[in-house]
Amino acid sequence: MQILLTNDDGIHAPGLRAFRDALLELGDVTVVAPAIEQSGVGLSITYRHPLIVNEEFRQGRHYGWAVAGSPADCVKLGMLEFCKTRPDIIVSGINAGANTGINVLYSGTVAGAIEGAFFGVTSVAVSLIHSEQPNFETAARISVELIAQLCDQQPRPGSLWNINLPENQPRSVKMTSLGVKRHVDLMEKRTAPNGRAYFWSGFDPIGDHKLEPGTDTRELADGYATITPMHFDLTEAQTVASMQDVEWEISAD
Repeated sequence: MQILLTNDDGIHAPGLRAFRDALLELGDVTVVAPAIEQSGVGLSITYRHPLIVNEEFRQGRHYGWAVAGSPADCVKLGMLEFCKTRPDIIVSGINAGANTGINVLYSGTVAGAIEGAFFGVTSVAVSLIHSEQPNFETAARISVELIAQLCDQQPRPGSLWNINLPENQPRSVKMTSLGVKRHVDLMEKRTAPNGRAYFWSGFDPIGDHKLEPGTDTRELADGYATITPMHFDLTEAQTVASMQDVEWEISAD
């Protein structure tokens, strides 16, 4: 199996390192990841200045490619330049912190998987709920087990999956929907020593959401590993169908 691996925490992140080592059990891994952390950049891409790439080594051997860009940039470069053959699967992670609910729209980790799905390759984003001492090695082992089982189901090419893992050993695994309802969104105002105001955006992937049964936010908070199938077509198909017969008018010049 040919695997393209990226993340948004940067090429030196421990989550990426643990994931890469575990994924070697499934096949060949090509690492193309941001040179520095790119959390919260979503699907941003670089097109107004060149993308600088450096080859990274680990214990004297090739480890991967560090890109001065976003996770989406990394996947583009991996697909178009660095993968010797077309990947069978693209994985993004392991992220330090959960990516659930509507936060997937902001997540650089999930964006890496979305970009992979754009290319028609089955793509998986993996995140581990925030903790003071994250166990990425265990999370990587569990993630690889889930990815292998997912591949056994022969998902359609270009399918998109979001996996979130609890801090400790999961109680079990649940297929979930996105928890898209928030009950709080905070912007904290503070004052610098010079008297100037500045702001911190409140961003708690679990605590900011309503924990509705069957959603990734609820089941993850209850200690389950969650798998959420997603797609990037944002069209509201029901509205398109219901308004097909509307006769729109445009005034003449």
